[in-house]
Amino acid sequence: MTESTAKQPARRGRIFPERTLPPEELARRKAEREVFHQRCRAIFERVCPEYIEEHYGWYIAVEPDSGDYFIDEDIEVASQKARDRHPNAVHCIFCLNETGATGTI
Repeated sequence: MTESTAKQPARRGRIFPERTLPPEELARRKAEREVFHQRCRAIFERVCPEYIEEHYGWYIAVEPDSGDYFIDEDIEVASQKARDRHPNAVHCIFCLNETGATGTI
């Protein structure tokens, strides 16, 4: 008959603890994302009224540094248009509707 071995204790913690970001860095990144989103949202709010009636439910990709925006019925095509024109820039996607939300919960 074989004897059972003692159960190993569960290990807790991160796999790479040296890669843990300090709270200050996390807060800085969150603030940068908020500023970026506000800049994109301002462009969306400015152009939305002129396109919402003709293209309701379409997607708009906004690149805030240049102020360019790209509209298409398909979210992937709108995103690709933005990447083609500004390959190294980050863009934000909105839906042409009352709220700008792109999905459902």
